[in-house]
Amino acid sequence: GYDKLPRISFGDWVGGDRDGHPFVTSEVTKETLETLRSNALAIVRQHLDDLSHNLSFTCPINQSAPAMQKRIYEIGEELGSKEFALNGAEREAFRLFVNLMLTKLPHEKNSIVNRNIENESSYRYASELIADLLILSDALTVFGAKTIAFADVRDVMRIVQTFGFHLAHLDIRQNSKFHDNAICQLMETALLDGSQFLTWSEEDRLAFINKELESPRPFTQPKIKLGPEADAVVSCYKVVSEYIDDHGTAGLGSLIVSMTRSLSDLLTVYLLAREAGLIVQTPQGLVCKLPVVPLFETIDDLRNSPEIMQAFLDHPFTKRSLEYQKALNGEKYLIQQIMIGYSDSNKDGGILASQWNLFKAQTTLAEIGRNNQVRIRFFHGKGGSISRGAGPTNWFIKTLPHASINGDMRLTEQGETIAQKYANKINATFNLELLIAGTAGSTILHQFTPKRVTNFESSFDFLAEESFKYYQGLINDKNFIQFFSEATPIDVIESSKIGSRPARRTGKRTLGDLRAIPWVFSWSQSRFNITSWYGVGSTIKSFKDQMPAQFEELKKLAKIDSLVRYVFTNVDTSLAATDVKIFTAYADLVEDNEIKMDILGKIVKELELTRAMLSEVFDKPLETRRSHHYYSNVLRAVALNDLHYKQIDLLKRWRSLKKDHIENEEAQNLLLQLLLTVNGIASALRNTG
Repeated sequence: GYDKLPRISFGDWVGGDRDGHPFVTSEVTKETLETLRSNALAIVRQHLDDLSHNLSFTCPINQSAPAMQKRIYEIGEELGSKEFALNGAEREAFRLFVNLMLTKLPHEKNSIVNRNIENESSYRYASELIADLLILSDALTVFGAKTIAFADVRDVMRIVQTFGFHLAHLDIRQNSKFHDNAICQLMETALLDGSQFLTWSEEDRLAFINKELESPRPFTQPKIKLGPEADAVVSCYKVVSEYIDDHGTAGLGSLIVSMTRSLSDLLTVYLLAREAGLIVQTPQGLVCKLPVVPLFETIDDLRNSPEIMQAFLDHPFTKRSLEYQKALNGEKYLIQQIMIGYSDSNKDGGILASQWNLFKAQTTLAEIGRNNQVRIRFFHGKGGSISRGAGPTNWFIKTLPHASINGDMRLTEQGETIAQKYANKINATFNLELLIAGTAGSTILHQFTPKRVTNFESSFDFLAEESFKYYQGLINDKNFIQFFSEATPIDVIESSKIGSRPARRTGKRTLGDLRAIPWVFSWSQSRFNITSWYGVGSTIKSFKDQMPAQFEELKKLAKIDSLVRYVFTNVDTSLAATDVKIFTAYADLVEDNEIKMDILGKIVKELELTRAMLSEVFDKPLETRRSHHYYSNVLRAVALNDLHYKQIDLLKRWRSLKKDHIENEEAQNLLLQLLLTVNGIASALRNTG
């Protein structure tokens, strides 16, 4: 049947992701949910209209399939209109049935009809419409119109299956530190010492949370004034709770906790959900209506993730909630989603440390899921650049650990990547087919083949640790922040209005507070690209010197092993886009010559070493092993170089005015021109952050 076909569903966190974004308020979330629903209903209505036009052939009601006759009369009773029901000779039964479905379809908001009123006879869930479409399909098949049943009706069913009445699941994401402050403020309103929560040990936090989770009683009462973080979280959750009361959970994804550091960061969400009616009493005990999902981002958090998830899955509140959500969604298995961050792990530790720790974490987490009879659904938080996890889709899927794909997966697509992959229908079809085929192929392969054991894991541990050390050595250099601030257009990118969120989480001028997107974007614009190769050359050289036999094994694996080949080929791609002549011109923007020579010298030296070591790994120089890629960059340089030099000149003039605190029309005009150069360079490189 249609439900056995591969399926894609869409998620969204525009309007739901408030991690460091002060403008994503509860009102914005409410409007987003309404907009998504309205557009989904408009799409379904259009397809039902088209189907109705195709069903004009003659078939009286009393000659149609009994199940369809019965359903037509039932809907007639529901709608309170019996004229047609009394006339079994109505000649276009199939069209009539579809028109009845259209009448039962909830009304999208802001339409000609009064869309705020959905009467009792309206479909509440998309599954009810699909059930009627199945009756129609069977009736058409009996009638002899198999082509219509298996083509036209099937297409509408697939549309409803994909988009439902919600279009895309809206994820709600917030930072763990923000949640901490919210709990602190809620405790204060309940006349408890909320400041204690911020200083308690993990053990004390857990003791407090577990005691609170025994009761459905919230901290607050209606109309009590809350602190800013508590108000932001609770008001958002109330919007979500009201939506669920009206339309069910299909339009919501998960409650995602970015920067998950501990078990208490996840259990805290249950307490916050309790304030808004997202916790319900069942015969088994209290449960949460929506899944709580960790986002492990830094290298340390990835390393700690197995211990955190084991404790979370062991927790009785989680166990009850997973059972409740399984029944609610009609799933065969208990499902726990885990989001893993490619961006911050790379920003934190460099590309080799990031990729290997992501791989190891997934391997262990999948095993923990199996041991707990829970299917782990990984949500890959990838960006549009190599530094943030991008790469050819088919190769990316092949790199995922054995048994970590169980017939499904989730991944993010970034703004300009969406345009590149999906704006054109043929490209969109191709990329979606790659995703479906890759996921299905890997699932089948993993089910019927044992995990391939290699002796290279300890070697990869060495590579990850060494590269982490070299990478951290650079970004922790006392001169690095000043070099970064002046040698890249980071200040221009922070002034742009194109990001989905502010460039910094809290506004602090620190590297830790800077988001991964502007971090990668600024190095890409200035053609350093250090985020996707720095430390690799020194690491491979140390590896070769200390473990020559394993280095020879690395050279073999770079040709045949999916993970090793993928990682080092991506490094190779980034090296091809790195331009010494251009980034040296950007480095000349650094006013302190000593700082410039110190950091620039380290970068140039590491670049030369990385290029040399990659040529050894692949046995060929870049222009030979990646000729198309190499010459593509050579051709683009003709136009790109002028853009880079223009940007550098504009940066000098704009910064000079800023230094003198001049915010006049000239400064605004220079910033506009700078933003145009940023856009032009990003378009040519097909890369932002």
